[in-house]
Amino acid sequence: MSDTDQSWRPAWEPLTPRGVAAFAGGSLGRLLLVQLLVAALAAASVVCFLERAWFPVVRSAIAALPVTGKISREQLDWSGDSPVQLARNNFLGLAVDLYHSGRLGREAHLQLEFGKDNFRVYSLLGYYEVYDYPPGWELTFNRTDLEPWWGAREPFIAMGAGAAALVWLLLSWAALATIYCVPVHVIAFLENRDLNWPQSWRLAGAAMMPGALFMTAGIAGYTLGFMDLLELGVVFGLHFVIGCIYLFISPFFCPRASAAKKTGANPFITAQSTAKPASKTSAANPFAAGNETSPTPGANNAKSQ
Repeated sequence: MSDTDQSWRPAWEPLTPRGVAAFAGGSLGRLLLVQLLVAALAAASVVCFLERAWFPVVRSAIAALPVTGKISREQLDWSGDSPVQLARNNFLGLAVDLYHSGRLGREAHLQLEFGKDNFRVYSLLGYYEVYDYPPGWELTFNRTDLEPWWGAREPFIAMGAGAAALVWLLLSWAALATIYCVPVHVIAFLENRDLNWPQSWRLAGAAMMPGALFMTAGIAGYTLGFMDLLELGVVFGLHFVIGCIYLFISPFFCPRASAAKKTGANPFITAQSTAKPASKTSAANPFAAGNETSPTPGANNAKSQ
């Protein structure tokens, strides 16, 4: 920002450092509105991922279950074949292997494998084993009961996931802005920028929007199959880096603190120096006609003599 540009710009886009800096001079309502729109977009990408990648696998796996079966007393009551892959795509796999024999392929990025008395979660990083089913579990594990149960709750699960993502993003951005406003305020002080603490907090909150949009694009790319889970992890790490870059660059696009705001009146100007000088015409002009003086009587007598 040039030194001659000393006014706040309208806050409407968080895509450039200049646009992020404008939110410092804008209202809190404008920032919250933009954050709400970005969070809603991110929540919509999560819901689309569930609907496209995971929920079809769940529906297919339920359709492949036998008509009887349940989990109770810390064990799976299973009447079908084992091991068996119930359903799978590139994103999610659901299988039953009562003794975890390892004979099933695990091509999915995430696979849940149900055993006789525990289940395992496999991913590209390895697997996590829950050694025992919780003692209080009494779950149906058959097609007859789960098909109507899942069919009635799937839309609400999707909406709940989207709402949870939206609320989580808004709360996390508020918490991070409270932390990140400290370096923003320090940079503004060192660079003589016109930023107080509330303005620093708004700038920090806006600085996280570019990274959030980048992460949203990454989720959409993963859902459409343009990247795998490892690449999505790289995107997840980069979206924090992007936020930090905007956090440290955007304060330089804020107006400079004006000298008048810092110093006030000029201490070197005194009341005496500001008074108007006396008019030159106020002094008597001896040659002016109006200023002629009458001769004294003594002078006239001297001339007559």
